[in-house]
Amino acid sequence: MCEIIIDEQFKSLLPALDKQTYAQLEESLLENGCMHPLVLWDKILVDGHNRYEICQKHGIEFKTANKEFASRDEALIWIISTQVGRRNLTPMQLSYFRGLHYKTDKKMVTNETGRNQHSGEKEVGPQNEAQPPQGQKTAGRIADQYNVSRATINRDAQVAEALDAIGEISAAAKGEILSGAASITRQHLQELAASGSKDEIRIIAESIENGTYEKPKKNAEASPPEGVFLGILDALNEAIAKMAEVYNAEMRLAESEGDATRLRSALRGHIDMLEDLYRSL
Repeated sequence: MCEIIIDEQFKSLLPALDKQTYAQLEESLLENGCMHPLVLWDKILVDGHNRYEICQKHGIEFKTANKEFASRDEALIWIISTQVGRRNLTPMQLSYFRGLHYKTDKKMVTNETGRNQHSGEKEVGPQNEAQPPQGQKTAGRIADQYNVSRATINRDAQVAEALDAIGEISAAAKGEILSGAASITRQHLQELAASGSKDEIRIIAESIENGTYEKPKKNAEASPPEGVFLGILDALNEAIAKMAEVYNAEMRLAESEGDATRLRSALRGHIDMLEDLYRSL
């Protein structure tokens, strides 16, 4: 067997399997062997971590397939896209993956050529040209990929930023948030990303890890922020138009391919849009 390297960041992107699902995978591998090859980037494992762990445990033979990436960021984006397309993820996991995808993709923009290294698209002008808002096209493209609005992707980026900051203090706390064991909301994570101090993030991470975290209490008498209703109608029209556009296409594809995962992904995108609208009221 060839040498395989486990990259901890790549491995951390794999949502933990519950005991029953893991046991079913283990039983299948013991009975049928490892039918699908593990995917490597050079010697780094990028897909098949659970299968590799079980195969190592029981001495099950496996095959590998190599995939080429131009950079670590490109490999990261491929892993994210693969996980989102394959798994029935929680809303928090989906939000984190979309936000991390956006942040990683935006990082790959170079001002020398003005093109995104991953997509090849014109993202910004050369250094002597006026620069549009950074990441504007990236957010729109990724929003289309995941069937959500651009505003959702921007909020997801804040969720990913806060979760990564928490993860630097406590990987266990980050894992509990992503699994749903810790009841912190995406809105609270967005607020942490926008205005939370390092001390506040540290306190939250430690309280989640030791089981003492409590949701912040809302002030029922507080007045709504100024201008909170501005743009609601436009956002509603945008969501309705996008949902109608995606619904027909995804339903036809899901029916023709018998792909329930594709349908779930589209429905989750629609639900996210409605949640964004609800939270903005």
